[in-house]
Amino acid sequence: MRSWRATSPPGSRCPRWGARSSGGPATSPPTSWGSEVKRYDSAPDFVIDLDRNHQATLDTTKGRIVIDLAPDRAPLTVNNFVFLARDGYYDGVIFHRVIEGFVIQGGDPTGTGRGGPGYSFRDELEGPGEYRRGTVAMANAGPNTNGSQFFICHQDLGLPHAYTIFGQVSEGMDVVDAIATTPTDQSDRPREDVVINSVTISES
Repeated sequence: MRSWRATSPPGSRCPRWGARSSGGPATSPPTSWGSEVKRYDSAPDFVIDLDRNHQATLDTTKGRIVIDLAPDRAPLTVNNFVFLARDGYYDGVIFHRVIEGFVIQGGDPTGTGRGGPGYSFRDELEGPGEYRRGTVAMANAGPNTNGSQFFICHQDLGLPHAYTIFGQVSEGMDVVDAIATTPTDQSDRPREDVVINSVTISES
């Protein structure tokens, strides 16, 4: 079984599945969970129209976050996120990893940092790798291991260009700030759950 961690330069953090604060946005070794968590046999078919603009509205227990999605930059990733959102996959999911000045990370329905949709898909790293305040990107466990976990940058970050960027917060950075400053335990999990109630996708 693959070890779900992301590599990073010495002294830096990277988004990993199940990472502690010494690492970046990443994922952890998959574990077992209850049958109520949705699992899929493969990545979704293409469901988005690349000629349309897409927005995702995250209704959270701290407020609303609006993300302008970037299918022109990361079509597979946006398609994946839209599919999961429309299927209710993110409903009731917490931000399981929160580090002020770094990232807020969610998208794991098990809340452990080890969960995922049951499949993985390749990175889309062709564009600039600038992880600025409000950037939305995929957490991973190494190259081409994207699933459902994502992170939002709380501040400008000097991360390696290893995480697929697929959106930018256009409204609700005050909500990101509120989540990022939530008290956490030693594993960076909020002491009081911050829940994504729903994700609504709109097109124009």
